[in-house]
Amino acid sequence: MSLCEHFGNEYDKAFEITLSGKTHTFDCFECAIAVLAPECEKCGVKIIGHGLEAGGRFFCCHNCAEAVGVRGLQDRV
Repeated sequence: MSLCEHFGNEYDKAFEITLSGKTHTFDCFECAIAVLAPECEKCGVKIIGHGLEAGGRFFCCHNCAEAVGVRGLQDRV
């Protein structure tokens, strides 16, 4: 059995995700999102969809990007 990186739960159906060369172990997608998903720079929401990125800054939508002065981004369709 493996231990969840987020809460330390021991679970027989844990899974691993490798991101940027580092392997993480979780017992559910909720924990994986809490640890690995980027947060919108403006509103702080965890970005679990496509999101937007500009200069290494992440946003959940173009409205949040524009609110902090980033122009020219568009939501993906």
